[in-house]
Amino acid sequence: MSISHLLEDFGSYAQGDSIALTDVFLEEQRLEAFEKGYQAGWDDAVKAQTEDSRHISADMAQNLLDLSFTYQEARSAILDSLAPVLRQMVEVVLPRMARDFLPDRIAEEVTALASELGDHPVQITACSADTPALEALFCRDLPMTVQIETDDTMTDGQLRLQLGQTEREIDLNAVLSGVERAISDFIDSNQKETA
Repeated sequence: MSISHLLEDFGSYAQGDSIALTDVFLEEQRLEAFEKGYQAGWDDAVKAQTEDSRHISADMAQNLLDLSFTYQEARSAILDSLAPVLRQMVEVVLPRMARDFLPDRIAEEVTALASELGDHPVQITACSADTPALEALFCRDLPMTVQIETDDTMTDGQLRLQLGQTEREIDLNAVLSGVERAISDFIDSNQKETA
């Protein structure tokens, strides 16, 4: 028994139309294959570039997020550690500095008023706690007369200067309260941002 029935017979093709391959046809086929290969390569390169751009953008976004988070952590830690120091400054250091600064501030105001308004007597009204420092400041010879009066309704660091019809108020306690309020608000807002 033969196995010819299992194998394909190519003899029938030999009897059909012959295919003529010309150099022009072969060149067109090569050019078409080259164009298809080139286009496939270009598409792969664009796809790879797009994928790389997505990875780079995602990595950059993650790095910026990590950097921002690290900055916020560092800022929060620094401000949390500074909060007690700032509060201590407002409660202890600034009031002491204000008391030391008060006589110089008054001398500046009195000098400015005297230069503006001439030889009128200067009247300074303060609480009894500030009066000795003021008397020591103005006991020297001055070209104008300085009168110091006591008003116990006023608090430490609160003064009223009067020269003729011009009157000025100095209230270091209000300034210190404003500084304390600003620092407290800053610390509170930082703690809210952190939370």
